[in-house]
Amino acid sequence: MQESHRNLVTLVLGGVRSGKSRFALEIASKAPSVTFVATARASDDEMRVKIERHRSERPAHWKTREEPLKLAELITAMSTCDELVLVDCLTLFTANLMEAHGKDRPALLAATEDLISALRNAKCRVVLVSNEVGSGIVPAYAAGRLFRDLLGELNQRVAAIADGVILMIAGLALPIKGSIEGLR
Repeated sequence: MQESHRNLVTLVLGGVRSGKSRFALEIASKAPSVTFVATARASDDEMRVKIERHRSERPAHWKTREEPLKLAELITAMSTCDELVLVDCLTLFTANLMEAHGKDRPALLAATEDLISALRNAKCRVVLVSNEVGSGIVPAYAAGRLFRDLLGELNQRVAAIADGVILMIAGLALPIKGSIEGLR
Protein backbone atom coordinates (compact mmCIF):
# COMPACT_ATOMS: atom_id res chain seq x y z
CA MET A 1 0.00 0.00 0.00
CA GLN A 2 1.46 3.35 -1.02
CA GLU A 3 1.81 5.95 1.69
CA SER A 4 0.05 9.23 0.89
CA HIS A 5 2.35 12.22 0.51
CA ARG A 6 1.85 15.00 3.06
CA ASN A 7 2.93 18.41 1.95
CA LEU A 8 5.21 20.26 4.28
CA VAL A 9 3.75 22.99 6.50
CA THR A 10 6.42 25.12 8.12
CA LEU A 11 5.89 27.78 10.79
CA VAL A 12 8.60 30.41 11.21
CA LEU A 13 8.21 32.23 14.54
CA GLY A 14 10.15 35.03 16.10
CA GLY A 15 10.08 38.46 17.63
CA VAL A 16 10.14 41.75 15.76
CA ARG A 17 13.22 42.03 13.47
CA SER A 18 14.34 38.51 14.39
CA GLY A 19 14.91 37.49 10.76
CA LYS A 20 11.76 35.41 10.35
CA SER A 21 10.64 36.92 7.02
CA ARG A 22 14.18 36.73 5.61
CA PHE A 23 14.41 33.05 6.60
CA ALA A 24 11.00 32.30 5.08
CA LEU A 25 12.10 33.99 1.84
CA GLU A 26 15.20 31.78 1.85
CA ILE A 27 13.05 28.66 2.19
CA ALA A 28 10.74 29.78 -0.62
CA SER A 29 13.60 30.66 -2.96
CA LYS A 30 14.25 26.93 -3.50
CA ALA A 31 10.72 26.21 -4.78
CA PRO A 32 9.94 26.05 -8.51
CA SER A 33 6.87 28.24 -8.11
CA VAL A 34 6.01 30.65 -5.28
CA THR A 35 2.89 32.53 -4.34
CA PHE A 36 3.59 35.16 -1.72
CA VAL A 37 0.51 35.95 0.37
CA ALA A 38 0.63 39.35 2.03
CA THR A 39 -1.78 39.88 4.91
CA ALA A 40 -0.77 43.50 5.55
CA ARG A 41 -2.95 46.44 4.68
CA ALA A 42 -1.39 49.77 3.71
CA SER A 43 -3.13 51.61 6.55
CA ASP A 44 -0.61 54.45 6.95
CA ASP A 45 2.60 55.83 5.46
CA GLU A 46 4.84 53.71 7.69
CA MET A 47 3.05 50.52 6.62
CA ARG A 48 3.17 51.56 2.94
CA VAL A 49 6.95 52.00 3.19
CA LYS A 50 7.30 48.62 4.91
CA ILE A 51 5.17 46.92 2.24
CA GLU A 52 7.27 48.47 -0.54
CA ARG A 53 10.49 47.34 1.19
CA HIS A 54 9.17 43.79 1.44
CA ARG A 55 8.08 43.83 -2.23
CA SER A 56 11.57 44.88 -3.31
CA GLU A 57 13.08 41.94 -1.37
CA ARG A 58 11.03 39.36 -3.28
CA PRO A 59 11.93 37.97 -6.71
CA ALA A 60 9.90 39.64 -9.47
CA HIS A 61 8.72 36.29 -10.91
CA TRP A 62 6.89 35.30 -7.73
CA LYS A 63 3.14 35.72 -7.75
CA THR A 64 1.82 38.01 -5.02
CA ARG A 65 -1.64 37.82 -3.52
CA GLU A 66 -2.89 40.34 -1.00
CA GLU A 67 -5.27 38.52 1.29
CA PRO A 68 -5.88 40.04 4.71
CA LEU A 69 -8.68 37.67 5.80
CA LYS A 70 -9.40 34.67 3.55
CA LEU A 71 -6.24 32.63 3.97
CA ALA A 72 -8.11 29.34 4.30
CA GLU A 73 -9.89 29.84 0.99
CA LEU A 74 -6.68 30.85 -0.77
CA ILE A 75 -4.69 27.86 0.52
CA THR A 76 -7.54 25.52 -0.38
CA ALA A 77 -7.63 26.93 -3.93
CA MET A 78 -3.91 26.34 -4.55
CA SER A 79 -3.78 23.22 -6.66
CA THR A 80 -0.25 22.30 -7.69
CA CYS A 81 2.18 20.22 -5.67
CA ASP A 82 5.20 22.19 -6.91
CA GLU A 83 3.68 25.44 -5.64
CA LEU A 84 4.93 26.95 -2.40
CA VAL A 85 2.68 29.40 -0.60
CA LEU A 86 4.46 31.83 1.69
CA VAL A 87 2.12 33.61 4.12
CA ASP A 88 3.59 36.72 5.74
CA CYS A 89 2.19 36.98 8.33
CA LEU A 90 -0.24 35.39 10.80
CA THR A 91 0.30 38.31 13.17
CA LEU A 92 -1.39 40.79 10.82
CA PHE A 93 -3.94 38.14 9.81
CA THR A 94 -4.98 37.93 13.47
CA ALA A 95 -5.22 41.72 13.74
CA ASN A 96 -7.34 41.76 10.56
CA LEU A 97 -9.65 39.10 12.03
CA MET A 98 -10.10 41.19 15.15
CA GLU A 99 -10.89 44.25 13.04
CA ALA A 100 -13.46 42.27 11.04
CA HIS A 101 -15.06 40.35 13.95
CA GLY A 102 -14.39 42.54 16.97
CA LYS A 103 -14.56 40.58 20.20
CA ASP A 104 -16.81 37.87 18.70
CA ARG A 105 -14.69 34.99 19.98
CA PRO A 106 -16.73 32.24 18.23
CA ALA A 107 -16.27 34.01 14.85
CA LEU A 108 -12.57 34.50 15.53
CA LEU A 109 -12.10 30.85 16.50
CA ALA A 110 -14.11 29.68 13.46
CA ALA A 111 -11.77 31.61 11.15
CA THR A 112 -8.81 30.02 12.94
CA GLU A 113 -10.31 26.55 12.58
CA ASP A 114 -10.90 27.15 8.86
CA LEU A 115 -7.22 27.99 8.43
CA ILE A 116 -6.09 24.90 10.36
CA SER A 117 -8.35 22.71 8.22
CA ALA A 118 -6.98 24.26 5.02
CA LEU A 119 -3.41 23.65 6.19
CA ARG A 120 -4.17 20.03 7.05
CA ASN A 121 -5.55 19.48 3.55
CA ALA A 122 -3.16 21.69 1.60
CA LYS A 123 -2.19 20.45 -1.85
CA CYS A 124 0.94 22.57 -1.80
CA ARG A 125 3.79 23.40 0.52
CA VAL A 126 2.96 26.23 2.93
CA VAL A 127 5.37 28.40 4.92
CA LEU A 128 3.81 30.72 7.49
CA VAL A 129 5.49 33.59 9.33
CA SER A 130 4.24 34.73 12.73
CA ASN A 131 5.36 36.70 15.75
CA GLU A 132 6.01 34.80 18.96
CA VAL A 133 3.98 36.60 21.60
CA GLY A 134 4.47 34.25 24.53
CA SER A 135 7.62 35.95 25.78
CA GLY A 136 6.20 39.46 25.91
CA ILE A 137 4.63 41.47 28.65
CA VAL A 138 0.93 41.31 29.48
CA PRO A 139 -0.79 44.07 27.44
CA ALA A 140 -2.41 46.83 29.49
CA TYR A 141 -5.65 46.82 27.47
CA ALA A 142 -8.28 44.12 26.98
CA ALA A 143 -8.01 44.26 23.17
CA GLY A 144 -4.25 43.74 23.42
CA ARG A 145 -4.72 40.74 25.68
CA LEU A 146 -7.33 39.28 23.32
CA PHE A 147 -4.95 39.77 20.39
CA ARG A 148 -2.07 38.15 22.29
CA ASP A 149 -4.26 35.21 23.28
CA LEU A 150 -5.68 34.70 19.77
CA LEU A 151 -2.27 34.84 18.11
CA GLY A 152 -0.75 32.58 20.75
CA GLU A 153 -3.55 30.06 20.27
CA LEU A 154 -3.24 30.24 16.47
CA ASN A 155 0.53 29.74 16.68
CA GLN A 156 -0.01 26.69 18.91
CA ARG A 157 -2.60 25.21 16.54
CA VAL A 158 -0.40 25.73 13.48
CA ALA A 159 2.68 24.39 15.28
CA ALA A 160 0.76 21.26 16.30
CA ILE A 161 0.00 20.32 12.68
CA ALA A 162 3.19 21.73 11.12
CA ASP A 163 5.94 19.40 9.95
CA GLY A 164 8.51 22.03 10.86
CA VAL A 165 8.64 24.90 13.36
CA ILE A 166 11.58 27.29 13.36
CA LEU A 167 12.18 29.91 16.06
CA MET A 168 14.21 32.90 14.92
CA ILE A 169 16.33 34.74 17.48
CA ALA A 170 18.77 37.49 16.44
CA GLY A 171 18.83 36.15 12.89
CA LEU A 172 19.57 32.59 13.99
CA ALA A 173 17.21 29.78 13.04
CA LEU A 174 16.54 27.35 15.87
CA PRO A 175 14.62 24.19 14.95
CA ILE A 176 11.80 23.54 17.40
CA LYS A 177 10.13 20.78 15.38
CA GLY A 178 11.68 19.03 12.40
CA SER A 179 15.04 20.01 10.94
CA ILE A 180 16.41 23.01 9.12
CA GLU A 181 18.39 20.93 6.62
CA GLY A 182 15.29 19.90 4.70
CA LEU A 183 14.14 23.49 4.42
CA ARG A 184 17.21 25.17 2.95
